[in-house]
Amino acid sequence: MAYLTLNKTKLRENFEHLRKTFNDAGIAWGVVSKLLCGNRLFLQELINLGVKEIHDSRISNLAMVKKLNSEVQTVYIKPVSKRNVGKMVEFADVSLNSELKTIHWISEEAVRQNKKHKIIIMVETGDLREGVMGEQLVDFYSEVFRLPNIEIIGLGTNLNCLNGVMPSTDKLIQLSLYKQIIELKFDKKIPWVSAGTSVTIPLMLTHQLPKGINHFRVGETLYFGVDLFEEKVIEGMHGDVFELHTEIIEMQEKPLLPVGNLAANPQGNIKEIDESLYGQTSFRGILDIGLLDVDPKYLISTDPDLEIIGASSDMLIVNLGENKKGYKVGETLTFHLKYMGALGLLNSNYIDKTVVED
Repeated sequence: MAYLTLNKTKLRENFEHLRKTFNDAGIAWGVVSKLLCGNRLFLQELINLGVKEIHDSRISNLAMVKKLNSEVQTVYIKPVSKRNVGKMVEFADVSLNSELKTIHWISEEAVRQNKKHKIIIMVETGDLREGVMGEQLVDFYSEVFRLPNIEIIGLGTNLNCLNGVMPSTDKLIQLSLYKQIIELKFDKKIPWVSAGTSVTIPLMLTHQLPKGINHFRVGETLYFGVDLFEEKVIEGMHGDVFELHTEIIEMQEKPLLPVGNLAANPQGNIKEIDESLYGQTSFRGILDIGLLDVDPKYLISTDPDLEIIGASSDMLIVNLGENKKGYKVGETLTFHLKYMGALGLLNSNYIDKTVVED
């Protein structure tokens, strides 16, 4: 069976690199755990690092965090549905919000549970996902800050999550100005300006981050060490915290082209034929993983001579050419992963997950 490994040594080194970076900049930050899909083993590794604040978009995952360590501050990072408000208030100390009606429900539930619930008001800055429009923010705040058992601890924004709008100094200055306007108008302090996620880190590294930005929510850069502006691994970090290990379950020399009348496969694709390849063969391996677990486009082979041909629901087909390395049935091939590849695998009940260390 294919299995996924988390390298705890590399995860720790990535975490320490980020912790020093944020500490040097005087910026608070929390770790986004949604990639881990509530996996108890991997969440424990986060907590073992000394993480004090964990963000997630699934309430059940935050419940697992509280079960492992009730002292960790939990943050729910998407608008909550009405039917889940009670559970959200129970397991999340903080939530990101942009709907007045929803915050009224949260307030009522916090009163019922005798809790003080903290919120970050999300502001629209151009990517057109969740967020209050800037011109409506003062009126929005004026209603929210009066609600019982609600404490506004920040303004935040999300960028690059839907339409690919990248963060910029101008957009983040705008967010900081909203904070100043509210503090002056209402004589209230807002502790955090939460600038966003991993995609904003390059602005900090290149000293383009406005001084008012003092909180981040980081997932992808922790797990993949990536600079999302240049799409490369940041110096001093690791891009292979996660690895997928798959077994060869068939190895045969076969024609390069299929034979017979062609129609759409189950994914709706029709094979394009390069007639110059007729009569040629190569060694093809079948691996014990498929589309049910991961989209092949998110896999990065550690063998540059390997070509991914395609996949069915439970099998991945690879072209090994002349098989110069002499791969055999029963041997293991290893892949590095892109973010969405790791997410699919972590959400699959059919893939074993384990922790390794250097």
